Amino acid sequence: MAIPLPLSAARPDEVEWRVEPLPVPYPDALEAMAARAAAIRAGEARELVWLLEHPPLYTAGTSADPAELIDPRFPVYKSGRGGRYTYHGPGQRIGYVMLDLAKRGRDVRCYVHALEQWVIGALRTCGIESYAVEGRVGIWTREGGPEAKIGAIGVRVRQWVTLHGFSVNLSPDLSHFGGIVPCGLAEFPVTSANQLAKKVKLATFDEALTLSFPAFLRALGGAEPICRVEGRPHSD
Repeated sequence: MAIPLPLSAARPDEVEWRVEPLPVPYPDALEAMAARAAAIRAGEARELVWLLEHPPLYTAGTSADPAELIDPRFPVYKSGRGGRYTYHGPGQRIGYVMLDLAKRGRDVRCYVHALEQWVIGALRTCGIESYAVEGRVGIWTREGGPEAKIGAIGVRVRQWVTLHGFSVNLSPDLSHFGGIVPCGLAEFPVTSANQLAKKVKLATFDEALTLSFPAFLRALGGAEPICRVEGRPHSD
């Protein structure tokens, strides 16, 4: 059964934020996202930032290679987002972002770049320096030694409304990533705030996201977005 997401509010010009207190089953999240996106397209709901966790699971993006599913120790779900295999589980902050790009520039590359920068800004607020890499969508850091991935980006855009979003490793069990080749990048390790000796609570990271959210929206702009990023891939 899908988790109901409110379809209206007193101030429809503002983006709604919702934080789930308990892990949300992945199929329920997909169903709720699709319903909310349809309502946004129809002008019946505000745009939404939905922050949550999932129980341990693997998702397969539209480019997933079955050979990269090494040990399906958790449920595996097909996902409409771009990219390959990724892991979700407790201790990982997931942000599903449902925005109407029809009024925010209609530029998917700009959106992905802005999404990366939004997460990077939030991590910086939490004391973790990270960055994006051309040709490798995601969030990377060199804190603690070798370059490692601390966050994943995976998006889908349907009739100019965005779905899916990002995941950031705060304190997940990193051994759970061992069942897949994360995002198809076997040569790079995965890290977390906890592994970097940064104790970042979910609520702390959520607050950091709110601080950098206005800059994220400004980057998208309106009919003419202020960021133009050529040649960037769209996901993972």
